[in-house]
Amino acid sequence: MSDLHIAKTLSDAKRPSETEVLRVENLQVSFPTDDGLVKAVRGVTYSVREREVLGIVGESGSGKSVSSMAVMGLLPRSARITGSIHYRGQDLLGMSERKRRDLRGRKIAMIFQDPMTALNPVHTIGDQLAEAVLAHSLIPRKQALARAREMLDLVGIPQAEARLKAYPHEFSGGMRQRAMIAMAVINNPDVIIADEPTTALDVTVQAQILEKLLEVKDAVDAAIVLITHDLGVIAGMAHRVLVMYAGRPVEVGEVDPVFTTPRMPYTAGLLGSIPSLENSTQGRLRPIKGTPPSLIHLPQGCPFSPRCPLVTEECRTAEPELAPTDHAGHLAACHRWPELARVADPTVFFKGGN
Repeated sequence: MSDLHIAKTLSDAKRPSETEVLRVENLQVSFPTDDGLVKAVRGVTYSVREREVLGIVGESGSGKSVSSMAVMGLLPRSARITGSIHYRGQDLLGMSERKRRDLRGRKIAMIFQDPMTALNPVHTIGDQLAEAVLAHSLIPRKQALARAREMLDLVGIPQAEARLKAYPHEFSGGMRQRAMIAMAVINNPDVIIADEPTTALDVTVQAQILEKLLEVKDAVDAAIVLITHDLGVIAGMAHRVLVMYAGRPVEVGEVDPVFTTPRMPYTAGLLGSIPSLENSTQGRLRPIKGTPPSLIHLPQGCPFSPRCPLVTEECRTAEPELAPTDHAGHLAACHRWPELARVADPTVFFKGGN
């Protein structure tokens, strides 16, 4: 129900413009530990245009959330960050913390995964929304609270005036997530980073939240970077998708070509592991065998090679670059992508699973 409804909403939404608002180039993030250097993000590059939804997908530990926290400037001091992050031409990594703090929440906002820990339990929803306005605007508190009520209305919370006085524990999970969306968009940001925004919600509420997020995106003309492990959400929400594995992008392109004709075995494996009406009649699912590699001790060559059914000696010795495939704008980091292109259903390579 949700994916079809969200897909219709996306088709009705405003189309992305050609104006680029965020560009990340060769982003690398590592953390020193007692066991060695954790290479959490390795060469992430992407751009986002006004009103565009970019989906970033991958298993836990693939670097999705760390890359977004680097964009927001919320990583600990121990993090070693290289590469570049530009917002409308401004270098975020090179600017002072004061300037970056001014942009954070005003021009680039984030919806966190768990609203119960992101919201302060001892302050009312109204106070927290108003604080997000007052941190960036010299306006009377009464005006900030009026803006807060307007945002609660926008995200579909009933009786918004009364709800301003409620505390987070008085909201349901879905309402708390709506409040987080309201907080993210209260300053009309250009970019919204949504990190697993529906993880703890049931399917019906997920659909409502994602549909509301698209509506809000158009209301403030924002771009969205949507981080999730749920391919169904990406299919219904995003214009383009970036698939991550072991800290780096392994496939990038528009959603339809990437999901219907994947050119990276990892993407094909993810698609084959999803239950659907089609594969329910064909026996068992096709899971990817094995587990993701350690980000401290990465294997030589392609990091997916120990789990890949198409692995060759070249794969074990040389890590492939993200390069063009047979579709315009469709990139894959795979030596064997032409072999995937020769079959109608690339998920067949994973038949049998573990």
